[in-house]
Amino acid sequence: MPAPQTIGFIGGGNMAEALIKGLLAQGHPADRILVADPSPERQALLREVHKVTVLADNLAVAAGCRLLVLAIKPQMAATVVPELAGAVTAEHLTVSILAGTATATLERLLGGAARVVRAMPNTPALVGCGATALCAGGSATPADLEAAAALFRAVGSVSTVSEAQMDAVTGLSGSGPAYVFSVIEALAAGGVKEGLPNDVALELATRTVLGAAKLVAESGEEPAALRQKVCSPGGTTLAGLTALEDGDLKGTLVEAVARATRRSKELGKAG
Repeated sequence: MPAPQTIGFIGGGNMAEALIKGLLAQGHPADRILVADPSPERQALLREVHKVTVLADNLAVAAGCRLLVLAIKPQMAATVVPELAGAVTAEHLTVSILAGTATATLERLLGGAARVVRAMPNTPALVGCGATALCAGGSATPADLEAAAALFRAVGSVSTVSEAQMDAVTGLSGSGPAYVFSVIEALAAGGVKEGLPNDVALELATRTVLGAAKLVAESGEEPAALRQKVCSPGGTTLAGLTALEDGDLKGTLVEAVARATRRSKELGKAG
């Protein structure tokens, strides 16, 4: 049986750490994970908590692996990525989680024909419940796309889209956790207003959203059908839903996705 491949991370922040935790939980050997990060504090944490190898520089990590994950801030791409060009060969697969950074941009910065897969994960990956979308660059193969998908399945679900759809992914799932946090916050505030203690209201709101999402994910039914099952004529749920309709909750959330998508496109052009 072949040895597990060595996976390198350029950047050891929260999303990189989430992927590392997911890989380790699936049995990937810690000594087959390399990380480069400029922060001494992050270096120490990754060594001590996860027992992975933290090297002194980016080039050493790139030279020591064949699957390289770019986990830096997007604004760092123009300075960090060209430095990797000499170490990234045709045998490398480069997976990028840089928001708004096109595969063509990364291919150019890496010297032309690099195999690049672009990913947009979201923050629930930190607890193993992420939603990640992937798209392939011009030189990436179906096998490359599957290798990247296997990496992100360690922290949640994976979808494949075209690169033209990545801005919409950013507006929906990339930014979406913040929308849901706002819903939880508002539900809890409603409970407090009606007399519940804050901790009880927050627990009930959180578990309600978590349970409802799990029911959609596992029942196979459309949200509209599940919503209808909860509504009784003249009942409490229908009274609450009327307030949501009066406030145009659906339209507001649709507009939130639209605005975030437009902003993602703007940032991509700026980059």
